[in-house]
Amino acid sequence: MADLTYHESQNIKYIQKLRELMNELPSFTELYFRGIEHKNAPRTRIAYAMDLKTFFEFMKESNPSITCDIKDIPIDILNKITTQDIEEYLEHIKLYKKDDKQMINNERAIKRKLCALRSFYGYFHKNKMIDVNPTLQVDMPKLHEKAIVRLDNDEVSDLLNTVESGEGLTKKQLDFHKKTKQRDLALLTLLLGTGIRVSECVGLDINDVDMKNERIKVVRKGGYESYVYFGDEVSTELELYLEERRNIEALEGSENALFLSITKARLGVRAVEKLVKKYSSLVISLKKITPHKLRSTYGTSLYKETGDIYLVADVLGHKDVNTTKKHYAAIEDEHRRKARNIVKLRNSYSSENDIVRHVELNNINIDNVNINNANNTNANNTNANNTNVNNTNTNNTNTN
Repeated sequence: MADLTYHESQNIKYIQKLRELMNELPSFTELYFRGIEHKNAPRTRIAYAMDLKTFFEFMKESNPSITCDIKDIPIDILNKITTQDIEEYLEHIKLYKKDDKQMINNERAIKRKLCALRSFYGYFHKNKMIDVNPTLQVDMPKLHEKAIVRLDNDEVSDLLNTVESGEGLTKKQLDFHKKTKQRDLALLTLLLGTGIRVSECVGLDINDVDMKNERIKVVRKGGYESYVYFGDEVSTELELYLEERRNIEALEGSENALFLSITKARLGVRAVEKLVKKYSSLVISLKKITPHKLRSTYGTSLYKETGDIYLVADVLGHKDVNTTKKHYAAIEDEHRRKARNIVKLRNSYSSENDIVRHVELNNINIDNVNINNANNTNANNTNANNTNVNNTNTNNTNTN
């Protein structure tokens, strides 16, 4: 295992976890998981397996026709499950008990579980192993948009200053801070200065850092490698941390890891989440800050500076630029407003021309008002004359 990279060892763990879950599912589900192996990430397959386990547990409890163990449920059961059964399942998982624990699923979790069912049914229906696909008749839950939480510039500065000083930490935390200050500062500066995912960060090895070209090599979602460049501030903190790191003898299996825990093992995702929470809670009380919020902060700053949504998508490792657009739509609208005066139609056109044209426009408006007033006056005079003529004729008639 010592020769394996972090991501290779993680993949092995995912395979083992998936196999454990598949042992609790109907045997025919193995066909499905083999079929989606090459287009779905290991963590996605594990999430689908957990969702399918919940689904079959519900079906066994609520459907009296299923008398066998879940493992022995035949594939024909998929033809007998109706749209109403699936809707009942989605209603059930909003709030239910499992092992004496109350389980709650919000609209996003319910949508994910329905996506898992659609993928599952879709595979068998496409391959003509079942005749119907009732999941297509079930509407996706409507998602309410959440405000994207980001750090302001002064909040970023306050956060890094707190990491450096340790101000606000408890006595016990300060004891650890003396040992981990440079690691914490390098790690948070890297997250804020590159926008990499927390899983990409903890997966970094020492030889993934190229100080000469100021870049790191990360393994993106989907398993492909990418170079991410960093600026001077990140470079300074990383260089200082690397001097410390070279003098630390890591535990077996973590020899190449860039960021180590206090126990000298590779730092994990959960540890980074706790680290971010610890420091951010000292300076930002109204926002719940996670490593992903630091990623959003970087993406926002980069987009504001460049206005290039494709560059932001590339740097953040988004395969689809629409994903990026969805997150930065509000800033995009601001850029569109700013863009309205960027394109000039005449080279000689200036602000002086603008003033002249406004004066001319005002004069035209004044002239139009005067003409309208004159027309109204003439109309009133005409009406008055007509009234006088009518009165005169009436008097003459009365005299006669």
